[in-house]
Amino acid sequence: MTSLHSGLGFLLSVGWLVAAAASAGTYPCSSSPVNEAAVCASVKSVSQEMLLKIAHGQASPCNLTFGQYACAQSAWLQDLKDDFLVSLYSCLSPKPVSAVDPAYSILFFSKYDANKLVAALTTFSQRFSQEPLSQEWSIVFMNGLWEKMLQVPHIDSPPVLFQWVHEGLQPFLVKPTVFACLHAKNVLCKTFQKIVTALNGIYSDLPVEEQRNLYNGIKYYLIQDGSKQKCYSAAVPGLNSTAWFENYLGSFMEHATVGDLQLFADESTLQQFARDPVNMRMVSNLTLLRTTAVYYTLLLTSGPGFPLSSLPDRFVCYLSPSAVSNLSRNEALSLAQRISKNCPMNVPHTGANKERLHSSSLTTEELQVASSLVRKFEHFPPAILRALGQAAVGLSVSQIENSISGKDLEAALPALSEVRGWNTEQSSTIINKLLSSGYQIADGQSLAKLGSLVAGLNSSTLQSLPPKVIMEAIKLPEFAQQMVTLPSALKMAFVEKISSSVGHPADLVKYIPDALAGYIPKSLLVFGKEKPNIQDLNQKTWTREQAAMFFSDVIKTEPDFSRLSQSVLQGFTCAAANEMGMESSQQLAKVMKQKNVKLGEDQLRCLVKMVTLHGIPKDLDSYPKDLLLFLSPSDYATTGSCWQYFANIGKANLDVLQRESSQRKQLLLEALACLKITGTQINEENAEVLGRLVCDLGGEYIRSSGGILLKRLSQCESFLPDQEEAIRSVISSGNTKFGPPSVWSASTLNKLSELIPVFDHSILQKIPKNVLTLWLKNFARDSSLSREELASIVEELLPSRHRRDAGCPSDKKITQEVLEDDLMPTYYTAEQLQACLKNVSLANHLSQMLNYPFTVEQLAVLKRHLDEAYPDGLPESLLPNLGSLTRFFTPEDISKWKISSADTLAALLQNTPSDREAAEMIKRYVALGNRLNATALNAIGTKYVCLLNATELNAIDSNSLKTASLDPSACSQLTKDVLYNKAKRAFSDQHNSRAYYTLIKPYLGGAPGVDLRALSKDRVNMDIETFKKLRRDSLLILTPTEVKDLLGVNLKALMSVQNESPIWEWIQMQKQSDLDKLDVGLFGGIQEGYINIVTPKFQTPSSAPLGAVAMVFHLLPALLLSFVMMLVLS
Repeated sequence: MTSLHSGLGFLLSVGWLVAAAASAGTYPCSSSPVNEAAVCASVKSVSQEMLLKIAHGQASPCNLTFGQYACAQSAWLQDLKDDFLVSLYSCLSPKPVSAVDPAYSILFFSKYDANKLVAALTTFSQRFSQEPLSQEWSIVFMNGLWEKMLQVPHIDSPPVLFQWVHEGLQPFLVKPTVFACLHAKNVLCKTFQKIVTALNGIYSDLPVEEQRNLYNGIKYYLIQDGSKQKCYSAAVPGLNSTAWFENYLGSFMEHATVGDLQLFADESTLQQFARDPVNMRMVSNLTLLRTTAVYYTLLLTSGPGFPLSSLPDRFVCYLSPSAVSNLSRNEALSLAQRISKNCPMNVPHTGANKERLHSSSLTTEELQVASSLVRKFEHFPPAILRALGQAAVGLSVSQIENSISGKDLEAALPALSEVRGWNTEQSSTIINKLLSSGYQIADGQSLAKLGSLVAGLNSSTLQSLPPKVIMEAIKLPEFAQQMVTLPSALKMAFVEKISSSVGHPADLVKYIPDALAGYIPKSLLVFGKEKPNIQDLNQKTWTREQAAMFFSDVIKTEPDFSRLSQSVLQGFTCAAANEMGMESSQQLAKVMKQKNVKLGEDQLRCLVKMVTLHGIPKDLDSYPKDLLLFLSPSDYATTGSCWQYFANIGKANLDVLQRESSQRKQLLLEALACLKITGTQINEENAEVLGRLVCDLGGEYIRSSGGILLKRLSQCESFLPDQEEAIRSVISSGNTKFGPPSVWSASTLNKLSELIPVFDHSILQKIPKNVLTLWLKNFARDSSLSREELASIVEELLPSRHRRDAGCPSDKKITQEVLEDDLMPTYYTAEQLQACLKNVSLANHLSQMLNYPFTVEQLAVLKRHLDEAYPDGLPESLLPNLGSLTRFFTPEDISKWKISSADTLAALLQNTPSDREAAEMIKRYVALGNRLNATALNAIGTKYVCLLNATELNAIDSNSLKTASLDPSACSQLTKDVLYNKAKRAFSDQHNSRAYYTLIKPYLGGAPGVDLRALSKDRVNMDIETFKKLRRDSLLILTPTEVKDLLGVNLKALMSVQNESPIWEWIQMQKQSDLDKLDVGLFGGIQEGYINIVTPKFQTPSSAPLGAVAMVFHLLPALLLSFVMMLVLS
C-alpha cells in the first residue's frame, strides 16, 4: 500500500493552507501549522496541579475551558485517564461551538501520545456507540483528530487504521460532515485517493453500518463544492485517470446509489469510468445495489463498440431488453447459458434496497430479457429448453400449450425444474401437461423432480398422493427449498399431509421444512409429556402464537436461554414467567435484548412486571428498549439521563402502543420537556433523539422544523390529517435540502418515496415526468407502496386526453413486449386502452399485468374487456389471477363463477375484496357443495369469519377448527357462541393441558360463565383485552376472587379499563370490601349499608362512570328495619 504517512508529509511540507470560505463553509475547521503562542495568548494558563486533580477525580473537568486544555503543556496531559474524553465532551457539548477557536482541537490532540489517545478514543467509542453526538462538536473534535491520525506512523497498515477507524473514531464518522474538514485543510485529490485506498484495505473488516457511514463521508468530500467530475479532468495530468471508481470509491461503491453516481460526473464521463478495465475488474467483485448494478450495466451496453461477449459475467444478470434485441439464435443461447450459470437463485444486494422476498421474485427487466431470448425460437425441443435454462421463464402460456409436447417437457424437466420465477399459470400449465402425458408421481424422487414447478400442483392433486411420497420428497434439501415459493393454500396442504404421517409434535418439527413451519396449526405443537428437541425448534421460523404453545416446555428443558433462537424466544408467556422467578426473568430479558426479540404489548407488560418485581434494575440498558415504553424517565434515572432514556425510546417499537393512546402522548410531552424544546421547532439533533416519536409530532412542529423531519417522517406507519397537510406544505415550499419538487431527481424522489401517499396533485404535477417514470422503472419495485398508491403517479404520467377515437393509434398497438412492461399503464389513457385491447387476449398475462399500477379507470376497462370475452362468467382458471380487479366484480358476476376448490377461494379472498363481495364468494363456494374445511376456513380467516351466516357456521366441522386460525372476537354474539362451542369440542382432548387456554383463547367471547370459572382455577393469566371481550352475562356472574385468578399477573390492568363496559357494571355489582381485597384501587362497588340496583342499560365507554347506571340509596339500618316491619304489619 502506498504510504499514507508520506502523502501527508508532502502536504505538511507545503503547509495546510486554510481553504477559502466557500470550501470550509461554516464548519469549525482549521489547518496546520498552528501558531501556539498566538492562539494561547488570550487563554488563561493552567497549572499541572489542577490537571492532576482533574485526572484523579478531585476536581471537575468542566472547571477548565477547551482552550486551557489545548494550551497546557504536553507532558501534563499524559496524566489524564482513558475516560477523560468522555468527560470533556460532556462538559463541552451543551455549549455553542461559535466561541471555540478550531485551532484548539489541533493543539489539544497533537499533544496527546498516540497510543494513549487510541485508548481514550476506544473508551469514548464504547460510551457513545449508541448515542448520537452533536454534529458541530463532532467536527470540532475531528478537526484535530484527522491531523493526528494521518500523522501516526504506519497508519496505512490495516491493523493500525482499523484500530483508529473502528475502535476509536466510529461515533464521529457517523456524521458525513466531519469530512468537511478535509476540504478546509486543502486535502488534495491525490492525498484523498490515498485515504480512500487505506480505508479500502479495512473495508471487509468493518460492519456494514460503518462501511455506509464512511461511504457517506467520502461522498460528502467528493460533492461538497457542488462541481461535477470532482477529482477528474481529462486535460490535467494526475487527474485524468478513468479508473476513478477504484481511485475514489473502492469497495465503498457497494453503497452508492444511481443518484450518487450522477452527482459524481455527467453520463458520458460515467460511461468512460464504467468501461475502464480497472473499474470493471473491481466492480465485478463487488455486490452493488440492484439499481446501481442495472445502471452500471446500462452504461456498459448502451453505447456503441461494446459487444456483449466482452461483458463481465457478473453483469449479465442486469441486462436491459434493448441490449439483447439484435442477437442471433446462437448468441441468444450463449447468453442464456451465461445467465443460468452466473445469476444464482438469490442475487444478494447490500445497502438500503430490500432483499428479494424469495428466489422466485424476478424483476421486470429479467423477465423481459428472458422473453426476448425465447422469442428467437419457434420450436422448443428438449435440447433448446435445456440450453435456455433460466431464460425458459420467458415462455408464454400459449407457447407451453401449443409449441411443446408433454413428452418434451418431461425430457427437459431437469432443466425446467431449476428455473426460478415461474408464475402460477406457467407452472400449472406445465404440470397439467406433464400429468396428462403420463408423468407419474409414484415416489418422493418423482415429486422432487418437479423442483420449482411444484407450485403448479393444486391441493386436490397433492391430497391424492400417499403421505409416504410427501415425506420422502421433503427430506431432500433441494426440494424442501422449493416450499418457499408455494401459495399459502398449497403450503397448508403440504402441512396437512406431513402431519398426518407423523405421530408426535417432535417428529413434525423435525421433518417439516422451515418454509412450512409457520403453517403448522397451534394444536399440533402441544408437546404435553413429550420433551421438545431444542435444536430442531431453533432451526425453524415460528409465529409468535406458535412459539407460545411450547415456550414453557422449552425453558424447562433448556435453562441456558442464550441457546434459544429469536423465533422461539418470541413465544414468551406470562404463565411461563410466573414459574421462572425474577432472576430468571431478568436473565431471559437480557438474552432477548441480545437477540433482538420483538414482543407484543401484553408480553412486554408482563415482562416488565417480572423484571421489576423487587425494584428497578440499575442496568436497564441491558434490557430490550421496548421495555422502557412501560417505564418512566425516573425509573431510568439510576441507569442514565432522561436524554438517554428518550434516545432509547426513539429506537423502540413505538407501535406497540396505540397511536392516540394517553401513554404515547405522555411520552412525547416528557421527551419535549427533557430536551428543553419549548417552541415548535425541532433541530437535527433533537430529531435524532426523538426517533420514532417524531411520528407523533403535530403539524405545527412539522411546519416549523422545515425539511429536518422529512427523512424520519418517511418511516412512520401513518399520519393524521394535520400532519399530512404540514408535510405537503413543507415540501411545496421547496425550503428543504431536497429543493422544490420541480428540481428533484429519481434518486431524490426515492429518498422521499414513503411519503408519496401524502403527496397531492399539486406536488406530483411539479415533479418532472421523466423523473416519475425513472422512479417507477428503477425504484418502485423496492418500495413498500401499494399498487393503488403507485397508481397516483401513473395518473400524472398519462397522455393528455383527446377526443375519443374509435380506433387504436398506430403507435399504441399492444404487443407481447408491452404486455410484459410494468410501465404499460403510463402509455394509455382509459379510452386508448379500451380501443387497443380489442382482439388482445389477456388470459396469459393477467396475473402479471394486475401487479402493474393501473388507475381505477384503466382497471374498469380491463374488467369490461373480460366481460366481453367471457359473457357467461370467468373460467375458474382465471379466478386466482384477478388480483386488484376482484373488487370490480358485482355479486351478480360472482354468482356465475365456478369456485370449486378451497385453493380458488383462498386466492380470491387474498385480494381483500369488500365484505359484500367476500360474502358472495363464500356463499357461491358453499352453494357448489364445497365444505368449509380447514383450508377454506384459513382462507376466510379472521378478516371475513364474521360474514358467515348461521347455516354456514353450523356446517363447519368442529375438527376443522383444530387446524384453522380464526379470531371471531369482533363478530356477532351468535357467531362467537357457535364457534366457541365448536372450538371447545375441537380442543376437548387438550382440556386438561396447559395449552388448552392458548388454543381456546380466540373463541372465549362465546364462553358461558361456568367455563370461565373453570379457567380461573387454572390461573391462566388472561390479558385484559381478552377479558374485555368476554360475554357480558358471563363476566357479570364472576366473583372478585375468580377474576383475580383469571387475570393473574394482569390483574392491575383492570384499573385502566374500569370505566369501560361491561367491567364497570361488574364493579358495581361487587361488594367494595371484596374489591378492596384485590388491592388494585378499584372503586364503585357496594358499600356496607348500601343497595345497588343496576339497571339493564349499560353505559358506552365514553360515558362518565357515575351516570344513570345505578341508583344508590343509603338507608340507616334502623330505618330499613322499621320499613320492613310496617310492610309485615300492613
